[in-house]
Amino acid sequence: MSDPLAGPLAVVDAVRRAASKADGQDPLDEAAALHLEHTDAVDLVLVTEGTGSSGGFALVRGSELDLVVHPDGRGRGLGRALMTRALALGSPAHAWSHGHHPAAATLAGRFGWSATRDLWVMRRPVGPDAVPLPTLQVPDGVTVRGLASADPTSAEARAVLAVNAAAFAHHPEQGSLDAEGLAERMAEDWFDPAGLLLAVDSATDEVLGFHWTKRHDEQTGEVYVVGIGPAAQGRGLGTVLTLAGLHHLAERGVAEIILYVESDNAPAVHVYAGLGFTHADRDTHVQFSAPDAG
Repeated sequence: MSDPLAGPLAVVDAVRRAASKADGQDPLDEAAALHLEHTDAVDLVLVTEGTGSSGGFALVRGSELDLVVHPDGRGRGLGRALMTRALALGSPAHAWSHGHHPAAATLAGRFGWSATRDLWVMRRPVGPDAVPLPTLQVPDGVTVRGLASADPTSAEARAVLAVNAAAFAHHPEQGSLDAEGLAERMAEDWFDPAGLLLAVDSATDEVLGFHWTKRHDEQTGEVYVVGIGPAAQGRGLGTVLTLAGLHHLAERGVAEIILYVESDNAPAVHVYAGLGFTHADRDTHVQFSAPDAG
């Protein structure tokens, strides 16, 4: 029996590849990509227009909308048609423009949506020709080490989830990470337990915080997530774990390390700037929200 979504998913793949090449930015974030990979066909809310060489698609994930038009199909009203169909199929209230594409702002405005969040990508070169990383100094009573295994059901993995939930209780994306989401990420090719660094109490082995690094390829690494449990905050562990992860990635030979941070998170931006990270205007992702979005 043929897959009823084989055609639409082929459109998604072709449009995504073409948009990534033309815009220099993947139009889907990790959450959307994992949703497509792990959600059963019958549960996908996906609409497509045209073919993979000139069409587009809209993916509805609860309150989230992902809408992408092939570069060769832009300027013909495809985005408006996809937006109309997506709003008829679900109740999306938020959508990201990765790379702050001007066409996304225009389309959002036509439907009364407005910009509500700016997410920055900050970058730091590492390697022989870059400014050296500061020396890592771990405070007394704390040990920094990698996750012992890739088992998402282990006690350490559960502790990471607990710290993550507490540290990001008010973060709309990261704070919702659950055991299933953790297992999905651990199953990805890029996952390396040694790259999920834990700060633990040397006496009790309690997990105080973590820095999950991500190696995209031989050239690029990422400060994927840094989380500190509320009881351990104020001890400088965020900076310690961040720096430990930077050293970990640099030792694996990447040329550049990136991270994502909310533009209005002044304390975090200050810490990252102090570690040599910079931001360029082109590295801004904008979230648009519907007028009645909660």
